[in-house]
Amino acid sequence: MPSTSRLSRLGVAALGISLATTLAACGSSDPTAAGGSSEGGGGGGETVIVGSFAFPESEILGEIYAQALEADGVDVETRFNIGPRQQTIPALQDGSINLIPEYNGNLLAYYDTEYTERTTEDVDAALVDAVAADDLEILDSAEAEDKDAYVVTRATADAAGLTSIGDLAGFTPFTLGASPQMTELGYGIPGLESFYGVDVGDVTFLPIEDFGGPDTVKALVDDTVQVADIFTTSPAIRSEDLVVLEDPENMISSQNVIPLIATSAVTDQIRETLNSISAELTTDDLIALRDRVEGDEKASASTAATDWLEDKGLL
Repeated sequence: MPSTSRLSRLGVAALGISLATTLAACGSSDPTAAGGSSEGGGGGGETVIVGSFAFPESEILGEIYAQALEADGVDVETRFNIGPRQQTIPALQDGSINLIPEYNGNLLAYYDTEYTERTTEDVDAALVDAVAADDLEILDSAEAEDKDAYVVTRATADAAGLTSIGDLAGFTPFTLGASPQMTELGYGIPGLESFYGVDVGDVTFLPIEDFGGPDTVKALVDDTVQVADIFTTSPAIRSEDLVVLEDPENMISSQNVIPLIATSAVTDQIRETLNSISAELTTDDLIALRDRVEGDEKASASTAATDWLEDKGLL
């Protein structure tokens, strides 16, 4: 379990104010010097501060990183629910945090909005140099991904023989429910045509504003739409027995969970601990973790993280 050295949840609000002040003083996202790699635990014996984005899945992952590191003797603090990359990257640069769970595709897009890499291997390779410019380092990516997916109900998949996005070419006409941006994104309606030969003239688009949330799920289950854009770690995929269509052409870039750490904080021990987590973490694990925290159980991120680490033999 987390030790008393960890920052109390009661201090999160105060930490947020302190971090916001630090970030405001930073004034830009330009790289700042972070020093060289250390051989000692936690950057020469210093505390490793684990951050997260401001959504439940990221906090769960942050807890997994923090608890595993602490179990291996690293002094750890947590500063969760920070905000988007425009805040987290400067926080990594100025030392407000040292480590954060990231998503490789979106992280690469932060550095290169026109990137063309799509597979996990290619995205990770491109990231190495991209983040090094900011004195940051990526470690091993997990199999676990949280990304857009074309999803259908089990009944629709069975009746029409749908297993991959390409099968939609023979399924038209159908209605697609997704965020408004899907009419323009490369992996949206344009991609259906260019990657998979879907006649988009036979696709009716229904914009739904909740980005794969409850409204999108309801529209799919009610057959208001027959295909929907839902993120791969949505608990609804399990609870509603939905089918994620395969993407053999990698139209949708990889979004693997990956540790992003300040170079000054990296040690062999920390690298080994975090890589062992990535070696075990799957998309199904993320779905189950989110379901525990966001579903009826309402478990804390800390409890869900502890249970997962114990189940995997990592504590």
